[in-house]
Amino acid sequence: MRKPLTEQELHNLAMNIVGKDLEDQGYEFIAINSKLKRNPQYVCIDKSAQYFFVVVKAVLLPNDPDDYDVVWMETFREHARSKNAKVLYAGVGLGNKDVEGDPLYLDEPYLLKYDGVVLLDVDLN
Repeated sequence: MRKPLTEQELHNLAMNIVGKDLEDQGYEFIAINSKLKRNPQYVCIDKSAQYFFVVVKAVLLPNDPDDYDVVWMETFREHARSKNAKVLYAGVGLGNKDVEGDPLYLDEPYLLKYDGVVLLDVDLN
């Protein structure tokens, strides 16, 4: 029987995609939080010991994974500034491969729209 992924499972799938990307880019993980609506999902450092707070957002396609709440993100950027960290945003779009709007199912292929992590410059404004 086909089992649709829960919201938490979709989030975990997005986190796995982003985590692999960060790892491939050479980031070292300091902390990981996979709970929904808890930010940041990753705290990482790069080779120069710069801290990064990574926000991962999973959305169902055709919604745009690159859209985020600008007001909330500014508040989060303020938090990052206070910790001398930079903010990376990772929007991950996931969709049913066969029927747009249908849920994703466990162990079935899916569509992916992921353009990588984006630095949200904390020194602006």
